[in-house]
Amino acid sequence: MKALLPVFARPLGYFIIALALFLPFIMALMGRVTDANLLFYKECAKLLMMMGALMILFAFTKNEDDTTVQIRNAATRNAMFITVIFVFLGMLYRVAKGDLMSVDTSTFLVFLIINVLCLEFGLKKRAIDSFFKQNRR
Repeated sequence: MKALLPVFARPLGYFIIALALFLPFIMALMGRVTDANLLFYKECAKLLMMMGALMILFAFTKNEDDTTVQIRNAATRNAMFITVIFVFLGMLYRVAKGDLMSVDTSTFLVFLIINVLCLEFGLKKRAIDSFFKQNRR
């Protein structure tokens, strides 16, 4: 999977995710959140988090090369596997609890966040491995 966005989109994506996390609390402190618009703010926060995660995933890194593309592909593959396990365990929990009517609507957001975590882990692992290879010589 090739990168599409410029390098500055990565920190911007993290800023958007942080904004999406804290914006509902700030709006609640300002008295803007009511029972009538709570769902609207919740969905807006989820959309902002999705947009931020996609910006992180599709942004170039500073040292973009073929291994970065491989790390991005491996992160997506691992995120799919972990997300399926997460959704399956959530379904088992709902069946065991007896609450079959509740539906998880944020599966794509969970996938994106897990994908970002796998990507960051892979990039940091590559940086640490290259550091130790250079110091070993």
